[in-house]
Amino acid sequence: MDDLKTSEAWRIFRIQAELIDGIETMNDLGPAVSVFGGARFGEDSPYYQAARRAAGLLVGQNLAVITGGGPGIMEAASRGCFEAGGTSVGLNIILPREQHPNHYQNRSLTFRYFFIRKLMFVRYAMAYVIFPGGFGTMDEFFESLTLIQTKKIRRFPIVLFGSTYWQGLIEWIRSEMLAHRTIAADDLDLFHLVDTPEAVADIIGCYVIQCRQFEGDQRRSSV
Repeated sequence: MDDLKTSEAWRIFRIQAELIDGIETMNDLGPAVSVFGGARFGEDSPYYQAARRAAGLLVGQNLAVITGGGPGIMEAASRGCFEAGGTSVGLNIILPREQHPNHYQNRSLTFRYFFIRKLMFVRYAMAYVIFPGGFGTMDEFFESLTLIQTKKIRRFPIVLFGSTYWQGLIEWIRSEMLAHRTIAADDLDLFHLVDTPEAVADIIGCYVIQCRQFEGDQRRSSV
């Protein structure tokens, strides 16, 4: 048994257990939005307060809010959801520093493996809201673009918050990626850039209405 626990085979069992636990916890969640952002923003940050406000508005549209479960923007979105009476899901990750679960989670999972955690974010969300953050936030942004661009997942809203923070990156994408034709011009339409929580809610709200209308049409056509 000791040999098994130190083997690659034992790692597969741990991966399988995390995956099953995630599916069982999330499967009845209902419509939800994943919110990303940096762990280092304090309560006095305008981005923290905007994330808190945006999450509350999303709850008003009968949406759950999924975050990474930690401090900073994750705490802000969890808090806004929790305070509005919504379902706040925290997908925590074991890290050597910065990550500690915030106190505003109705459902909480802790992952060892990033790739399973990221699967939960995308599988159970109908939109992404991405506030300013570091490498992890950038990872989620570009992975979502890649999955939609390659049609591995359905197209859903990707909303970047904070034009001051994101504008330089967007300009670089235009001046370098687009100029060298490593992306197509319409790939720039895969995300939105906004500066208010209300704009976040408006974009996602329109998408929710479209989805519900489509579901209604599908049900009627099957009768």
